[in-house]
Order: sequence, then structure tokens, then C-alpha cells
Amino acid sequence: MPELQAYFSQRTEEILELLRQLVEIESPSTDKAATDRVGRFVAQVARDAGADVTTVPQEQRGDHLLARWGEGEGGFLLLCHLDTVWPLGTLADRPWRVEGERAFGPGCYDDKASAAIILMALKGLRDLGMAPSRPATVLFNSDEEVGSGSSRSLIETEAGRAGMVFCVEPALPDGSLKVWRKGTGLYTITALGRATHAGADHEKGINAIEELAHQVLRLQGMTDYEAGTTVSVGRVQGGTRTNVVPDRAEALVDVRVQTAAEGKRMVAAIEGLEPVLPRARLIIEGGLSRPPMEESPLTLEPFRRAQEIGADLGLTLTASGSGGASDGNFTAALGVPTLDGLGAVGDGAHSPDEYVLVPSLPERTALMASLLSRW
Repeated sequence: MPELQAYFSQRTEEILELLRQLVEIESPSTDKAATDRVGRFVAQVARDAGADVTTVPQEQRGDHLLARWGEGEGGFLLLCHLDTVWPLGTLADRPWRVEGERAFGPGCYDDKASAAIILMALKGLRDLGMAPSRPATVLFNSDEEVGSGSSRSLIETEAGRAGMVFCVEPALPDGSLKVWRKGTGLYTITALGRATHAGADHEKGINAIEELAHQVLRLQGMTDYEAGTTVSVGRVQGGTRTNVVPDRAEALVDVRVQTAAEGKRMVAAIEGLEPVLPRARLIIEGGLSRPPMEESPLTLEPFRRAQEIGADLGLTLTASGSGGASDGNFTAALGVPTLDGLGAVGDGAHSPDEYVLVPSLPERTALMASLLSRW
């Protein structure tokens, strides 16, 4: 649609300015007051773009927002998180800046640019006398980077009312959308032994660190790249002093799976671990926190439709996937068509080098407006 292309290409600076404002309101997931600040800002911008905004209060996390353009079943659900991994004060060390075609700042790529794209797309449709082809709800949550524990039920409830979910997470660095994502899990494996003097009574002790070492090797051996499964023991700790046989040791374990069937297999394998040392004990806690978003007609058919709409804007869209999870994992697992990776093109999520490619901002905003108006 030429009018959308022209409208947004002429407003690159406006989109960039909105992104700057969002980045400069720091919003770490663990700081409720901070995430509420960016939430209030987004709520006002959404209202100015014609939305009916509802705040969903939270006690521990930042409040979530529901911005609605129209009411009814079978509409669009757009997912976007306002929290970042960066603590307050990061901006002082790494302030917002634009160098050539790259914009830098904490959270710019993941996921503040997505909020700017959504808000500007809906504002643009209103300015042009257009509207989404069906009711549209944007769920801005405040806890995606810490697992969406307080927003998952809200996401799933809204997805149950929707006919199509657009998960507006960053595109891959090459611009690809995401038609699959791995499911994620976290386990805590605790080995329990018996503490004794390491010199006088060594033979009477049960070394929990030794037991845990056996389990670490078992866990690492569960990785199966061909199946898309990875197991990573990311942290271990145990013991008190070198002259004491340790009676407790603990490992934190990250698990990633590409299919639901593989997820079930891994849960059974991990939760079925048994001690190696006589009289040692194991405590296994945790599980899968996000189901996989499998490549299927639920993701591929929306991608093909987006390809067609993108082609009319002169965009060549490609599909891929990610080992990282998003809130789209929840909606796809419910059987709701889901398309992910509709945010800005850039790179460096969760790193000091995080950036957004400025030319992608008007392109992705035009794409979002086109998806909403032509789907």
C-alpha cells in the first residue's frame, strides 16, 4: 500500500523520537516503580492513538496494560513487553545515541522498538482514516524477561479470544521472522550427602559435590543437537570449607527443547535422575516454563500471508527460528495462529552493543499497519 509506505517513510524521525523516549524511561523487570513509569507513558500514547486502555494492577511486578482498538472475538492480539534486562543507571553509562544507520540504547532492540512500531502503526492508520480489519488488542506486559509469571494467565486468556497473534519481538539480525522457538525449562538439582572431617573421618563422609559432579556429566550428556535439545548446567555451588566433606551442593540447569514430545522426554529424564554414590540423595525441582513454539501450519500459514502483504510494500520476508523463547510460545501452544519476530531489525539483545537499524523502523511500522488493515 503506497500510502502507508509514504506516510511512515516520512516519519522516520518521529518513530525514532518515540523510541528514544521509551529507551530513556529505564524499566528493569525487577523494579515495579520503573516499569510502571514506562507503562504510564505508553498508556497515554496509546490513548492518543485512539485506544481504550485498561491497567491490570500487579503487586510485585509492573502493571500490565491492555490497549484495545475495538471489541469482539476473533480479533488480533499483539504482544509486546516493556521490561528490559538492564538495571537502573545503565543509561548513564550507555546513553541513547544514533550513529549512522544504528540507534543504540539499553532495551532499544529488545523490546522498546516494538512498542514504538505498534503505537506508530496504529496512530498512522488513524491519521490516514484507516483501521484494523478486525478488533485489535495490544497486551503490554512488564515481566517477559523474567518468565512472564504474572502475565501468563492474562496472555492465555486474551489469546483465547483472538483469531491471530502477532508477537512483536525483535526480528532476527537478518530481518527474518520467527516461525519456531524452543521451549525453555529451569531445574535446580540439589545433592545431599554427609558432612565429616576431611582428614580424621574422610571415609565416613558422603561428598555432595562428588555426587553433583556425576549428575552434571549426566545432564550435559542429554544435549542432542540433532533433536534441537540443549542442556546447560549454568551454575554450581556447594561446600563450606576445604577441611569439611561437603553435605550439600546445588546446580542450576537450563533446558531447551524444540518439540513438545522432546519436552516430555526431557522432563522424564531429568526428574528420573538417581544418585550414584551410596546413601547420597537428590532433590530435583523445576520444570518447563515455556512450551515450544513448533514450526507448523499455525506459524507457517501466517508467515506466508505476511510475505504476501510485505511484498506489496517491497519487502522480502524470510522465516527462521530461535533458541530463545517468547510470549508467543504460550499462544502457539494453545493452538492460536502466531507470528513472531515482527519488531525492528537489529542485533545485540541483552548485550552492551544492542542496536536497532534505523531504516527498519519505518519499514516494520508500515508492515505492521498493513498486517492490521489487510489481514
